Amino acid sequence: MSDSSLRELWDRGQRGWPKDAPIAQFPNAPLLTAIAAWIVGHFTTGSVHDAASAVFYVALSCFAWWEVTDGVNTGRRVMGAAVLLFVAVSLAGKLGA
Repeated sequence: MSDSSLRELWDRGQRGWPKDAPIAQFPNAPLLTAIAAWIVGHFTTGSVHDAASAVFYVALSCFAWWEVTDGVNTGRRVMGAAVLLFVAVSLAGKLGA
């Protein structure tokens, strides 16, 4: 596959399906990063686990913020706000607040 066809495939996945009101969409880079960090954190301990957790929360926050500010429809924006709330509550619980 050429670089241009890979880019076209990525762009098509980011637009989602159906075009008018995307419900299904390939995960964007921050969400893919959060998923990878979650997997690493799940199978590790110590400082690697801590670093993976930090990357998970930062990447998930980036994903959620992008959805809140640039979501293609109201449902995506609400989902982004819910994910931001999840991150805030999770971090507050971990910090003992």
